[in-house]
Amino acid sequence: MLKIYKTLIKNTKFILLKILNARLRKNKEDSARLHERMGQPRIARPDGPLIWVHAASVGESQSALSLIKQLLISNSSAYVLVTTGTLTSAALMQKQLPERALHQFYPLDHPDWVNGFLDHWRPDMALWIESELWPNMLGEVKARNIPAFLINARMSKKSFGRWRLMRGSARALLSVFSAVLAQTPLDAQRYEALGARNVRVTDNLKYNAKPLPADEDELAHLEGHMQGRLRWVFASTHKGEEELACRVHQTLQNSLPDLLTIIVPRHPERGEDIEQSCKAAGLRVTRRGEGKTPPGMDTNIYIADTLGELGLFYRLAPIACIGRSFSDDGGGGHNPIEAAQLNCAVLHGPAIQFQQEIYDQMNEAKAALVMADEAALAQTLHRLLTDKAALQEQQKYGLAFAKDKEGVLQRVMDVLQPHLEELKIHAP
Repeated sequence: MLKIYKTLIKNTKFILLKILNARLRKNKEDSARLHERMGQPRIARPDGPLIWVHAASVGESQSALSLIKQLLISNSSAYVLVTTGTLTSAALMQKQLPERALHQFYPLDHPDWVNGFLDHWRPDMALWIESELWPNMLGEVKARNIPAFLINARMSKKSFGRWRLMRGSARALLSVFSAVLAQTPLDAQRYEALGARNVRVTDNLKYNAKPLPADEDELAHLEGHMQGRLRWVFASTHKGEEELACRVHQTLQNSLPDLLTIIVPRHPERGEDIEQSCKAAGLRVTRRGEGKTPPGMDTNIYIADTLGELGLFYRLAPIACIGRSFSDDGGGGHNPIEAAQLNCAVLHGPAIQFQQEIYDQMNEAKAALVMADEAALAQTLHRLLTDKAALQEQQKYGLAFAKDKEGVLQRVMDVLQPHLEELKIHAP
């Protein structure tokens, strides 16, 4: 199967170029950096050991930040190259990466582009976050004897079933990794069944990420504009969830007339469409993306269509409902730990299959509450917003869970440390 893939991809460069151009027309690529997707970097490789971290999109890159910072602390002469594949993750990395870390877009998996990338950067170690595996890149990493590790590894039931049909290909790809550090025992079992070696359970790096940042001046500024109003945040929403938020707000506004509903869309570029949808529902709307406008006292829905400010709104709202758990795209869920770390009562819908393990653990610990439907969400919001003791108890469960899960980063570093010491020995 891998031979067929490699043969096909080698002879379809023109198709990959068409795909890139199509993505460019849809504003899914950066025209000024399209060359990076073709393995043609235009910035120099820094002198010294270089650790390459690949994190496909926003969730993986956010999980990787604490690891990136610790890698740099552990080796003062090293640099970290971070690759991602989406515009949103690139923008976040540009804002949040520490000194001695740099970002590039991941090249598409054509052998010419893979070799161009590796020839230029010459990484001394490669770390993949979660589960994105590209055959040409992994094959070339192995051929060049670059130590590689799969970190925060997860594998859904669907992916496992698919890979079992291609067990030989899976074994070949996983043989690249010196170790596979899995999120859960079930993930570890699945990787072992596919032939991975040195599999360990280290838990989820998302548990160990530092709380999302927030601008203190902006926090005080917005708090002043909200004037003690009751509020909740619907975080990382996807299509369909904003309309649900409007309906829930309308259900609650008679009994809670000062209620403010904050919507933070997963993709900020949808802000204008969301605004029109909320206005069509007859609600008064303020959109933050228009010059960081604060909400007025008569605002019903505040659309926070800005990038990298989720930590701000988790601090402003005592209750967070996590998006992509009711959405029209079938759901899947997003990271609930970030809200719990910042003392939010965590709510979510039933469609959380991509984050099942985290939510199952949180539900069992009462650290998150599952909402069966829109009516249940409205009822629970009313209870928590009007019963201070109930709200504080729910916040306490979430915060305790988040603190109990600390230590993941150290377990990952314990596995990597011998290899990091080798980098120090061979540093110029």
